[in-house]
Amino acid sequence: MKALPRLPVWQWIVLALLVAFVVDWFIQRPDARARELNAAIAAQASEHLKSYPYPFRVIRVDGKTAVMGSPRSFEVPVTRFIAAIHPGIDVMNANNPTFIAAQKDLAAAQSEAQGIVQAQPGIESVRWQIDTHWLAAHGVDVPAQ
Repeated sequence: MKALPRLPVWQWIVLALLVAFVVDWFIQRPDARARELNAAIAAQASEHLKSYPYPFRVIRVDGKTAVMGSPRSFEVPVTRFIAAIHPGIDVMNANNPTFIAAQKDLAAAQSEAQGIVQAQPGIESVRWQIDTHWLAAHGVDVPAQ
């Protein structure tokens, strides 16, 4: 059996990171049906949805249910998400008109994405799943599942 080549430590680190990235991509890549639904969102979305800071997308399809990513959940309240995309908004004041408008903006974008997906053949419902990767990448603490 051949021994592994003698590489400098930094090359082994780069190789390990590359392998980890490829494995992560392979595990998380959407299936063919999810890609079709994401293409439908891209084709039918309004300018508002296309320009919204969070990219609503289908993660996977379970039977006739599309599982879509969401930036909010019981564990991650809307205040944390809005603070991440609009740092200047006072999210601690529930009566702040700008905060209320940001909530309505989020609801409209999420509702539009859901409507596009549910209008596709073979999809009867949408289930939301917290998008921990997007939130973590944007500095939002996400509790362990």
